[in-house]
Parts: sequence; structure tokens; C-alpha cells
Amino acid sequence: MITYRTIVPADLDRVTDWIVTEPVGWIAADRYLAELSENMYRPEWTWIAEAEGRVVGRALWWGPGDSAYPVALDCLDVDPSVGDRATVAAGLIEAALGGFPRPVQYAIKVAGGWREDPVVSAAVGWRRAAARAAGFTREVERLQFEWAPGDGVPAAAGTLRFAGASDEEFLAVFRRIAEGSLDAQTRASVAAKGSEAAAREEMDFYLGAPGKREWWRIACTPEGEVAGMAIPSATPYSVNVGYLGVVPEFRGRGYVDEVLGEITRIHAGNGESRITATTDLGNAPMAAAFRRAGYRNTEIRINLSNDAPS
Repeated sequence: MITYRTIVPADLDRVTDWIVTEPVGWIAADRYLAELSENMYRPEWTWIAEAEGRVVGRALWWGPGDSAYPVALDCLDVDPSVGDRATVAAGLIEAALGGFPRPVQYAIKVAGGWREDPVVSAAVGWRRAAARAAGFTREVERLQFEWAPGDGVPAAAGTLRFAGASDEEFLAVFRRIAEGSLDAQTRASVAAKGSEAAAREEMDFYLGAPGKREWWRIACTPEGEVAGMAIPSATPYSVNVGYLGVVPEFRGRGYVDEVLGEITRIHAGNGESRITATTDLGNAPMAAAFRRAGYRNTEIRINLSNDAPS
């Protein structure tokens, strides 16, 4: 019989001794212990599956240090000896979800070309099946990019002017950029909540992120018309591209390269040695812009979430 529970102090060694042998992203002991000390992993968010007193699975949930609830499942693994790993993993997720009142997500991190590699494909397969069985019915595949100084700092083209603006002005541009967006999260949010609420939620997210508000820029044409915006931001681990976009009437003119270049220059000017960025696999124009700016695709994230719009 398999049982599911959160850990107690006596379980810590059993959790940190766990090693994932499949070619997917996972959380090693040093990172878990470091972030446990910062309250980003917690005993009450760390779930194990037990069979006859032996740990046969673990699910590590993560959240900001000041959050009441986790926001993401960072690591999910089940011992192959249990047989049906997907069923046990689904049980681990379901046991935790009973105490999480807000939507959460699970990202399976793999290398590019994972569908063609049977070992990686199998590792993704049972994890994806478990997540779906537990109610994570919305799936978006995203490309993770990374920039370093050796990749080169894009030169300013000089066509657009960049300047700070008020929250109200940024909110208006959030609304405009959402029109016709290729981003799956943006489309789903607008469909579920409407453009005004979706824009406010997006903006509030970036206001609450570790990045600095003073980095934000509105992009304007030489005639003074708003063309888009650049929001350099950060996570607890690195600075990132955050949010960028061009308003509908100015798309197709190459302005996305200038906006992305501005974000890169801001971070590079602050001495950052690494910038991360993500975009949907289906957002080919944005992926192409990252590559033109010297960003390298480092992994693919299969994001599954339980917030599918009704």
C-alpha cells in the first residue's frame, strides 16, 4: 500500500538523498537545502510517497519566501520499482493540491529534440500523464533562452525612443499589446477575464517580481506615438527579459528587435552576466527575435497547469 504525506525533520535525509536518473530537470540536495533555508521550499510543501516505510516518490513544491502557498511543482519523481509511476505520481500531486487554494503549475524541463529521444520522451510521458490525471489540463511548451556578454550587446538602432512612464500609461500599453498576442497565457487570460483584468494581473505580476520598477520603458516612434514597451525584470535566480511587446498597429516593422535590444542593454549596463528569457514554442516571431539578439535556446519547458479557463 502506498501512502502520501508531507515530511517531518526526520525525513530530511531521505528526501535529500534522492537522485533523479532520467534526463529531465530536477532539484538536487544542495539547491533544496539552500532554498529550504530561505523558505522557498518548506516541509509542508514537500510530499513523499511511502511503501512499507520506504520512500518511493517525492514532489517538491516551490514558492516565494513570503508566499502563503506554493506556485509551482519543481521536481516530481517516482521509483521505477512501483510499476505504474504515473498513478503514484498523480497521487502525490492530488494529495498536495488539497491544501493549495490557488492555481499552480508544473514545468518538465528537457533538452531540445526530446520527442525524438525515446528515453527523454518516456520520462516526459509518465510525468505528463500524472499531471493531467491530477487536473493539470492546460499545457504550453516554452523555449528557454539565455544571454551572456560574450553573445554581444545589441546596438541601439535609434528608431524608437525609450522613456519611463506612469503605471496608468503602462497599464494602457499592456492592454494594447494583448490584442492579437501569440502568447498562450495572454490569450487564455484575456478570454477568461477580459482585457482590462488580464492587463492588470500581468502588470501586478511584474510589479511584484524582484526586478526594479525603474527599469521599465515605454517605446515611442520619432513622432511620439506609443509603439510598445520593454520591461526588464528578474526572478530569485537571475535577471530576465520579463515582458516586451509591440502594439498591433506597429507590428511587422522590426520594432521587436529594438525593444528586446533595450532590455538587453539595460541589464548589460548593470553588469549582469546572464539574462534569461522564455517564449512559447508556437510564438515563432519572438523566438526568432531572441536568436537575432544573440540569445541561445538552452532548454524546453513543458508547462502544465490547473488553471485552464472555463
